[in-house]
Amino acid sequence: MAENATLTTLHADALTEATDAAMRAIPPAWPLASNVAVNPFLGQTGDGLAQAGARLRRVAGIRVTMPRSWYAGRIASGAIADEDLAAALACAPPDLRPKDVPALKEAAMRPAPEPEALPTVADLAARVSGIDWPALIAERIGAWAAGYFDEGQALWAAPRGKGAYAAWRAYATHDLTPEVAGLSGFAAHVADAPEDARAAIARAVARLGLRGAALASYFHRMLVTLGGWAQYARYRLWQAELAGGSDDVLVGLLAVRLVWEEALHGRHGDEIGARWEEVRAGYAAPVAPTNDLVVDAILQEAAERAAQRELATLLAAPSPVPAAGRPALQAAFCIDVRSEVFRRALEAADPGIQTLGFAGFFGLPVAHRRFASDVEERRLPVLLEPRISTRAGGPGDDAADRAARIAARAKRAWGRFKLAAVSSFAFVEATGPVYAAKLVRDGLGLRAAGAADDPAPRFDPTLDVDARTGVAETVLRAMSLTENFARLVLLAGHGAGVVNNPHAGALQCGACGGRSGEVNARLLAVLLNDRDVRSGLASRGIDVPEDTLFLGALHDTTTDAVTIYAADHPSPAHAADLERARARLDAAGKAARAERALRLPRAAGGRGVASRSRDWAEVRPEWALAGCNAFIAAPRGRTAGRSLEGRAFLHDYDWRRDEGFGTLELIMTAPVVVASWISLQYYGSTVAPEVFGSGDKLLHNVTGGIGVVEGNGGLLRAGLPWQSVHDGERLVHEPLRLSVCIEAPRAAMVEVLARHDGVRALFDNRWLHLFALDDEGRMAWRYAGGLEWTPVEARVECEPQLETAG
Repeated sequence: MAENATLTTLHADALTEATDAAMRAIPPAWPLASNVAVNPFLGQTGDGLAQAGARLRRVAGIRVTMPRSWYAGRIASGAIADEDLAAALACAPPDLRPKDVPALKEAAMRPAPEPEALPTVADLAARVSGIDWPALIAERIGAWAAGYFDEGQALWAAPRGKGAYAAWRAYATHDLTPEVAGLSGFAAHVADAPEDARAAIARAVARLGLRGAALASYFHRMLVTLGGWAQYARYRLWQAELAGGSDDVLVGLLAVRLVWEEALHGRHGDEIGARWEEVRAGYAAPVAPTNDLVVDAILQEAAERAAQRELATLLAAPSPVPAAGRPALQAAFCIDVRSEVFRRALEAADPGIQTLGFAGFFGLPVAHRRFASDVEERRLPVLLEPRISTRAGGPGDDAADRAARIAARAKRAWGRFKLAAVSSFAFVEATGPVYAAKLVRDGLGLRAAGAADDPAPRFDPTLDVDARTGVAETVLRAMSLTENFARLVLLAGHGAGVVNNPHAGALQCGACGGRSGEVNARLLAVLLNDRDVRSGLASRGIDVPEDTLFLGALHDTTTDAVTIYAADHPSPAHAADLERARARLDAAGKAARAERALRLPRAAGGRGVASRSRDWAEVRPEWALAGCNAFIAAPRGRTAGRSLEGRAFLHDYDWRRDEGFGTLELIMTAPVVVASWISLQYYGSTVAPEVFGSGDKLLHNVTGGIGVVEGNGGLLRAGLPWQSVHDGERLVHEPLRLSVCIEAPRAAMVEVLARHDGVRALFDNRWLHLFALDDEGRMAWRYAGGLEWTPVEARVECEPQLETAG
């Protein structure tokens, strides 16, 4: 008895470990309201690209690089040179790589084998029965999940209060669709299943004959078949753990999927028995890259080295001489790649203007309540927890607050009346003509979408003077802005004013949690204009001139219009400064629109760019961060006057002012990681759109208020729509992993990596490339892994990276 109990405990431990491993391999997907970019390889960063490719081929049937023809075309055109191929070849596992560059080129000319996932029981049952069980499972789970996860879209909400697995059992025991399709007794099978999700998993594992090494791999496969539903459940777990808790929704979804497998195995077990035994062995086999996967990884590395050569040439060009004296205007923008185009245009409009780059939440991790709202919006990177509470408006806005709340309630009630089951038909007949003018106006885009115009935000509760001063000092030092202040300093967050776009959050500021950045910018202006704060800053070595005025602003990345919130801090003495600033911003917007129009379909030379934001039918209002391939943390002088074509994240950083390298650590562990999520989401949505992309915008339907499906049901689709990376004829995003260039001592960067294993893994396994810039801003050293560096000009720049089986 004691021995059986020990074996049972060991089996339970193995199941728990396998379940947790499978859940960690699934990337989270944020809901549409706070739609931020996520690294779809989040669970794979402990391995290199070839190893991750082997695992994802097994569980998802996808490739993690472009087709060979893409690389072959770049080799033929000369974009990828022999030196790039040789350097990438030298870094590959010696026992799996081609023997030399000619052999690598020959391999690039041959198509790689098509990836194919190991089958599930549902796949095998479909082959012997002729019934598409995987599609039926996706459709039925999707129908239930849309109601279970609904965040207010449904007029008739599903019952609340049960866990995911319990709620599904209550639903599935009354769902006759599987039995109609041919799975007789399914409702009874569900009713007979254990009430606890983990017990259900254990029973299914036993009946399917799964054990040992096969468990984690098969569980991973199960969760992948659930698409965005599993990713949204992973988001729920992410949020719970960030707050110090836990969440079992993803465990419940795994149990749901395994109950389906168990039922199909019970029905078709005799027919698929021999093949299922082979498949189980396949799941238990160690994950290891093949020669073809290594070749693909080498070609990907070579393409990235080619792009790095171009970047190195650009950064090595002579820098323009900065204007002497006090700047005519200082404008701090988000590091977002779209700001690079606008910053360059603004500096060209007036050489006396100084621009800066900083994370778009401006160092303020806030939970904000908009005007007349009790909903807390997390306006900070999703990696962080809010530490400051704020709200729009003050005591003087109470009457307007009440009026806005009443209007909002009336609007919601009217909306529900329009959509209700009984009243909706009569509503259309009776009031349709009333909406004619609105339909014409909105359909033709005649009404411009204005910038957010909530009353000025305030801290709630108010921070004491020491806390306010500490926050202000931290932000200014992190921005490397501690001296030579202009009379007018703009703090420009960014957002995108678009219509009829479920993925609008993906166009907003990722550092602000998928929302526009004006709240954080305006809050920072409040701090920096505070006389008590300025006095405290002076005692800490930062003297802000009496005549310096900070103002929040919002850069609309779709129209390149900039709204300045001058009314937050009225100053007649700065009227002339504001007039000049607006003129320069208008000129910069015109130049930026003209440049962006060259990439946008049907943009009419810049004149049609602004109207795209108001066009209901426009599937590409802007390219957002498509094309991003570099992150540069250095003084602005290293990149000023150079066109980075809206492809680089630009973070101002002067290591000479960074005592103790605290700002360097912050940059490498926050903005760099956020940029990697953005870069790798675009990468994944390009190389594997069937799993890591959300499909075709033209087929999207919003479901549950949290995501989209293609058509009228099925799997939730996470990631970027195809229209976000492709213009209809060609890719507009080159899938290249991000090159991170930092001007700082190599020893300081090594110390940061040594303290942060997760960040180090991104660089050691080359999900990111790291370069150290020298004192002239040139790419001088390449991080080779293992906390070692090699000179960029060296022909062989890293030790061969050995893949590990697992």
